[in-house]
Amino acid sequence: MAYCVTPAISGPLLELERQFLDHSTAIERWFREQWHEHAPPFYGSVDLRNAGFKLAPVDMNLFPGGFNNLDPVFLPLCVQAAQAAVERLCASACRLLLIPESHTRNQFYLMNVARLAGILRLTGLEVRLGSLLPEITAPTPLMLPDGSSLMLEPLVREGKRLGLAGFDPCAILLNNDLSGGVPAILQGLDGQCLIPPLHAGWHARRKSRHAAAYERVVQAFSKEIDIDPWRISPAFRVCRGINFHERAGEECLTDQIDALLTDIRRKYRKLGIEDEPFVAVKADAGTYGMGVMMVKNASDVVGLNRRQRNKMAVVKEGLPVGEVIIQEGVRTFETVDGAVAEPVVYMMDHYVVGGFYRVHTARGSDENLNAPGMEFRPLAFDTPGSIPDCDQEPDAMPNRLYAYGVVARLALLAASVEIEEMLPKSGNADETGIRDDMPENVAVP
Repeated sequence: MAYCVTPAISGPLLELERQFLDHSTAIERWFREQWHEHAPPFYGSVDLRNAGFKLAPVDMNLFPGGFNNLDPVFLPLCVQAAQAAVERLCASACRLLLIPESHTRNQFYLMNVARLAGILRLTGLEVRLGSLLPEITAPTPLMLPDGSSLMLEPLVREGKRLGLAGFDPCAILLNNDLSGGVPAILQGLDGQCLIPPLHAGWHARRKSRHAAAYERVVQAFSKEIDIDPWRISPAFRVCRGINFHERAGEECLTDQIDALLTDIRRKYRKLGIEDEPFVAVKADAGTYGMGVMMVKNASDVVGLNRRQRNKMAVVKEGLPVGEVIIQEGVRTFETVDGAVAEPVVYMMDHYVVGGFYRVHTARGSDENLNAPGMEFRPLAFDTPGSIPDCDQEPDAMPNRLYAYGVVARLALLAASVEIEEMLPKSGNADETGIRDDMPENVAVP
């Protein structure tokens, strides 16, 4: 790599990496047993934070939009993993409809769609792109920065099947997170494999539900290799009934932030950690780093100014925020060319297929890096990150990447559990798959 990666190195993380190395056989066996019980999502990406004393996921995306940021050297691995995912879900598939987001002007996102479509075609699938945009009424080419193009086509619904003119797909892959809800054209399909399932979209999904599932997964995993689960799991609380414009729910926010910060300080004192604790207050549904603020004192959320309230009040698609997750803040002490960085790991089926560093020159180690001005650098993979080298030190790059892969796969497994638990149940869900149950550690104002 032409750039300089400076990972966080300290005693506690070295101890954790050593545990991963010493128990790699048991870890892989444990994962194999878990994937026998839980079907992995088709794909996903995980944002990690490495604080030196803690390595934890802070976000899990089931509709990843950065395949263009992966190093091309790992294209064969992506194709192999995609092949396994296709065989698992629909072994006889020969035609696949890919439905992207409606960001027709976002060239970076369109490059992601092109890379994803290319991977899927190399698995032996005929892949075409259908658009949810009402203005797409005829095949529409979109030029890309590298000189290639994408062809968007209008969706055609015939009975309970969805496709394009003259194209009846076996499977439909969503690269659209459904933040604005499930369009009628996607509802009530029959006889086609729809992946991910509709209830995995942000109209139904909640970060707190994923956090609760991850917490349970980590508890089981930690017992297998005898580690403190806190080392790889951020604590969290939840507040509902929030309205930032009207300042509704401030009491819940201050109470839960104060309680969580108190717990973190207690843990820090016990472990001799001198860093100042902080929490991330996030919209409980949504992506793109919207609706996020970092807080070091409960009083920080009292009397927010208009700009701050506007920032927190809505997320993607202009949807209002009524629920927030308060997540333990995890610093990142990794840098790329001197700029603060965090690793993002990409997976297809249950395989790690690559990743990149999200880099931000204007942000600090305790700030949200998923913000305008961020850049992406491919992870310095010499191996896929799934093969540790026990002859090297725990912090050697192959072993650090293996640690990333272990924690990312734990988050992916939690997403599998989360999706299973969100399946519509009679009397407890609406037609979009939204369940009315809440995870543990929930406070309601």
